[in-house]
Amino acid sequence: MECGNADGTGNATALNPPPPPFSKGGSEEGGEAGTPKLFPPFVKGGRGDLAPARQGTTALNPPPPPFSQGGSAESGAAGAPKLFPPFVKGGRGDLAPARQGTTVLNPPPPPFSKGGSEESGEATYSDLSRRHFLSALGALFGTLALPARATSLQPRLAASWQRGSAYQVGLLALAGDKVEVAAALDLPTRAHGLLWEAAGTLLAVARRPGDWLLRWNAAGEPLAWRWIEPGRAFTGHVVASADGATLYTPETDLETGAGLIGVRDAASLEKQAEWPTQGIDPHQLLTDAQGRLWVANGGVPTRPETGRAKVDLPAMDASLACLAGRDGSLLGQWHLADRRLSLRHLAWNGGRLGIALQAEHDDPARRAAAPVLAVFDGRDLLTAGGPPLAGYGGDVARLGDGFAVSCPRAQGVACFGPAGEWRGLWPLPEACALSQEGPEPWAGGRDAVLAGATALALPPGLRLDNHWLRLG
Repeated sequence: MECGNADGTGNATALNPPPPPFSKGGSEEGGEAGTPKLFPPFVKGGRGDLAPARQGTTALNPPPPPFSQGGSAESGAAGAPKLFPPFVKGGRGDLAPARQGTTVLNPPPPPFSKGGSEESGEATYSDLSRRHFLSALGALFGTLALPARATSLQPRLAASWQRGSAYQVGLLALAGDKVEVAAALDLPTRAHGLLWEAAGTLLAVARRPGDWLLRWNAAGEPLAWRWIEPGRAFTGHVVASADGATLYTPETDLETGAGLIGVRDAASLEKQAEWPTQGIDPHQLLTDAQGRLWVANGGVPTRPETGRAKVDLPAMDASLACLAGRDGSLLGQWHLADRRLSLRHLAWNGGRLGIALQAEHDDPARRAAAPVLAVFDGRDLLTAGGPPLAGYGGDVARLGDGFAVSCPRAQGVACFGPAGEWRGLWPLPEACALSQEGPEPWAGGRDAVLAGATALALPPGLRLDNHWLRLG
């Protein structure tokens, strides 16, 4: 499928105007040169009822309240401390009073057996059927052009998942022909994006529309919780500046729907400024070697009262935006000709940027046939070729000189050349999480992990979320 701009040339041409002449990095509106423009006062209509301790403060692990030997009055379990207030499931429109309070508790996690939850429940499949599944999966891999080198390392994977009724983030480790939970930390809601910091700590961001940002360590211990400011929602990702001093979080203004980048101090997680993303529904963002920010504006309209529900899809306006790292000024913006393709996730491979797409067409046939990858080569933003893959790209990662896109609805990992040339599909039921670290592909699916050319069983009852990081 071709993509293009409004002039019908078939290509989305980058205008890339030079940034305005700011003096010493200051903006024309920001007053003194070198002073970034601070974000505006918070507006009504958002999380304005949050007490001061939740309104933009970082929780530095205060000690838990004194529980009696009989446990919490609400927990029902003797001696079982509550990790945090009783968060409720759902979107931002159904927050219970317990979520609107000031308590942010981070007691030590309960003693998980091998890092897992005691409430995981029965396995969905028997050990025999799982062995049959993995054997068949391995036979399918043998027919594909997988990397020749066998997996010899025993890496750890930072990931988030659901197990039973619990949402968790933690570390997964290889153990023979299976994957085990090495550390786990309970979460109030589902996580989405992860970041491995230079100091060895990790960040996890709530799934959109989210309200928390968590710093944690490889032992599964929480180090700091950050609740988002009133009137804002996290949209699932975080990235650091080259020197690690600044964090950038894509966010949404809940009153206007405008996309924002929260500019945060990495040490405290506090917001220092806000920059517009020049679109709505911003999702993942990355930096480049020049310190510029590249943002995937998904373009899907939503409303705060209905959470993730999509509204007014004919008005979609997805785009790839390039912003200056010093002040957020717009350097260039690109659109696809098909305005019903939402730009979601990003991955660099050399000078090319791979973008995972999700189709939002009303016609099921057109949606199923839509491309799942676009490639930006520094000038043009073009969609990739290939067979129908249900129009849904879950994640994207570099692979060799090209890209891999997980396709959970097509039950596999799609492989493309550097310009989007079709190379094949690796079968993996409900494939989603991808790693771009190392020379081999790592993908997480419903019951198994594809580690290079090897299929490994996931723990029974563990359902991976969208993203993970290979820590080596």
